[in-house]
Amino acid sequence: MEHVSKYLTQDIKLSSYDDKLFKSDLMFDDHMLIWFISGETKIVQADVTFLFKTGDIFLIPRNQLATIINYPKNGLPHKTVVMHLSAERLKKFYEKIEISNKITPEQKIYSFSNHPLLESCLTSLIPYFDLEGDFPEEIASLKITEAISILRVIDKSIDNVLANFDEPGKIDLISFMERNFMFNMPMEKLGYLTGRSLSTFNRDFKKLFRTTPQKWLTEKRLELAYYHLAGKKKKPAEVYLEVGFEDLSHFSYAFKKKYGLAPTQLPAHID
Repeated sequence: MEHVSKYLTQDIKLSSYDDKLFKSDLMFDDHMLIWFISGETKIVQADVTFLFKTGDIFLIPRNQLATIINYPKNGLPHKTVVMHLSAERLKKFYEKIEISNKITPEQKIYSFSNHPLLESCLTSLIPYFDLEGDFPEEIASLKITEAISILRVIDKSIDNVLANFDEPGKIDLISFMERNFMFNMPMEKLGYLTGRSLSTFNRDFKKLFRTTPQKWLTEKRLELAYYHLAGKKKKPAEVYLEVGFEDLSHFSYAFKKKYGLAPTQLPAHID
């Protein structure tokens, strides 16, 4: 896989993938504002799947689990401009802004496809990536402030996302795991998102599920894969990444070990 990232600063980069496909399960510590120059991305969350393509602009809020699959398209690489909106920078931005009727934000991705104000802001960054030497932090800060200001103009509810600095509280573990078992995350991250230390997460998990997290996750992913293969007539290559496996051969091995036959040998429907 040929992956190239050019950084203006640690918060602004131009990212390019030239290979056929790149998949990762992510939870960002910062809000991520992304503009597509070329290629496609499929983002799979617990309840929804998004497909973003050339020209699209979207915001992935921090602390959300997602499977991200990047594809080149039409002979062009998967290329994006990515801007990190860090909590530190946002706290400074909102210091003198009073927010009324603050509510807990929805857990979702915000799409601003082809919006001219945002596109103009992000397009203006492209020439800077060819500059030699260090990029001035004060100019980068101005561009990020411009992007935040535009987001506030075009979406009046975005303050509930950007000005929310709360850390995850302790939540129902069963409900969380049933919704998010397809994401490959370190157990420390899963503990953090459920408001638990790693030791408390493991203790609570064993008490509730009567098994280890890894065994339970593998079982759930294989069950979901069976449903997609037999019930929705999908192919193994279409399924294994989205249910949480990193490698097709490992998925096929685990599937055959559980069900006694290879994924390609399943009937076309569930009896």
